[in-house]
Amino acid sequence: MSAHASSAPALTLGSPVPLTRLARVELRKMIDTRAGLWLFVAIGVLTAAAIVLFLFFAPPEDLNYFNFAGVALTPQGFLLPILGILLITSEWGQRTGLVTFALEPNRGRVVRAKVIAAVLVALAAVALLLVVAAGGNLAGAQFQDGVGHWQFNGGRALGYTLILQFSGIIQGLAFGMLLMNSAAAIVTYFVVPIGFSITFGLVAALQAVAPWLDLGTAQQPLFEFDHALTGRQWAQLTVTTASWIGLPLVLGYRRLQRAEIKSA
Repeated sequence: MSAHASSAPALTLGSPVPLTRLARVELRKMIDTRAGLWLFVAIGVLTAAAIVLFLFFAPPEDLNYFNFAGVALTPQGFLLPILGILLITSEWGQRTGLVTFALEPNRGRVVRAKVIAAVLVALAAVALLLVVAAGGNLAGAQFQDGVGHWQFNGGRALGYTLILQFSGIIQGLAFGMLLMNSAAAIVTYFVVPIGFSITFGLVAALQAVAPWLDLGTAQQPLFEFDHALTGRQWAQLTVTTASWIGLPLVLGYRRLQRAEIKSA
């Protein structure tokens, strides 16, 4: 009797939900709303549209894999951060927060699951970018007399692309946590950096320090796939990333930990 009792499995009541399951739930929630679903559709359509426009209007000597990939990067860069914002703000705007944090009271684990979901979406977006760029390059060589070469500067261009897409969607997630309102977070995400860029562009005395203060300026060398960043440029990118992504992420996380969850 005692031997049988000692071999019985331990009770698992109250065990935490696996993080992988939480991440899958967050991925599903990203397309459960009409806004999220249409954003995914828009990312796919606009990425393909950018490739088609470049295919028909660019000079034949520019039709290569390297340039097609660069063109496809732009529409994704605008829309991925919005997905990151909605990933957070939907908990309040769609009133799902009460269920989410009741099923998983540890808000830190929910945030980690959301970060994992955001990174996976960014990876999928980069994969889409590479696929449609390949299709554009093949079409350009076949129908538009394009040069059709496949040089992509090894891992550097791919690495820069991943940095840009990851930073964009994580910054959106950070702004969403900080403001917890879709409209406010989206407007802030686009308007504040534009204001900084205009200010640095108009005030000559500030142009020298712009790469240390403005994330967009610091990220500009990442779009030049054929040039390796210098140590100074990496330092500028690190400082601005910490200011524009790291700091909002920390402050937003603290606010989310303390936010009151309401059902209505």
